[in-house]
Amino acid sequence: MKAVVFEDIEEMVFQEVPDPKCEDDGLVIKVKACAICGTDIKIYHSGHRHIKPPRITGHELSGEIIAVGKNVADYEVGQRVAVAPAVPCGECHYCKRSIFGMCDNLAPIGYHHDGGFAEYMAVPRIAVKTTCVNVLPDNVSYEEAAIAEPLACAINGQNLSGVWPGSTVLIVGAGPLGCMHARLARANGAAKIILADISDDRLEMAKVAGADVYVNSSEKDLEVVIPPETEGRGADIVITACSSAEAQQQAMRLVAKRGNINFFGGLPKGRSMITIDSNLLHYREFSITGTHGSAPDDNRMALNLISGGIVPVKDLISQTIPLEKTVEGIGMAETGRYMKIVVTP
Repeated sequence: MKAVVFEDIEEMVFQEVPDPKCEDDGLVIKVKACAICGTDIKIYHSGHRHIKPPRITGHELSGEIIAVGKNVADYEVGQRVAVAPAVPCGECHYCKRSIFGMCDNLAPIGYHHDGGFAEYMAVPRIAVKTTCVNVLPDNVSYEEAAIAEPLACAINGQNLSGVWPGSTVLIVGAGPLGCMHARLARANGAAKIILADISDDRLEMAKVAGADVYVNSSEKDLEVVIPPETEGRGADIVITACSSAEAQQQAMRLVAKRGNINFFGGLPKGRSMITIDSNLLHYREFSITGTHGSAPDDNRMALNLISGGIVPVKDLISQTIPLEKTVEGIGMAETGRYMKIVVTP
């Protein structure tokens, strides 16, 4: 089969590799769509501590089952599926408490197992066992199903940060995840959604998200803008959907009393230290949570929200590209001039 193989830093090669074998307790899918995300950009430029090359990366994916292991009873050839990439062990302290995203032995697809930048992909036994394989609703396309994965991460983030009916939500970062957060916050009952970014072009693309207020934070100080938008209280929820230490620090000056902050976007390695004014936290009694991924249940919920039209994602797909242009697609995604780019092997 053809695949794009990560062989070293900034060395991803489109090449012929052996077809994957189907484990007795696993599956093989024909990959139909695999979206490019910010993590793929980081892997391309810097590698990843959990990736030992050569490795086929790509983790936002969907496909059609073409082989079923002899011990697998719940799936059949021809089913359309999405695969939740964060594969938990099902046995550790956190898995036994159903906190699968915090699994001590997490083995993500595209990191520990070959991923979706390929014509075919083996779904390992443990992914089948821990219900990472979700059959697609009939009205959800493969491309939409692929980007159910980032929506699942947004679901996890908003569950942790507690978006509630009537709340005011400030989202810093107007990329595809910022747009998904805006739509999800609306679905969760938010009364006012403010979307901020440092790029006018990004904000213009993000108009599809349906936020109430758009702010270019490179031109207008959020600490001046947010009080009049929130009757002086600050935002009930602040989600930093960008990789910015400054945004994380400022969030503590923008959140309302007893509000919640979610650090959704991670910071670069070696530059992840921020300063916290502990008196702000002490006297205003807000909470700070972090989010780095999702669990299989979040992916199922994401597919249902897409299927029901509650959180549409189709219009966030800027372009589809063939497998051999994956590296070119990573470069396109890095420019910030696109929302989601989806590889269709």
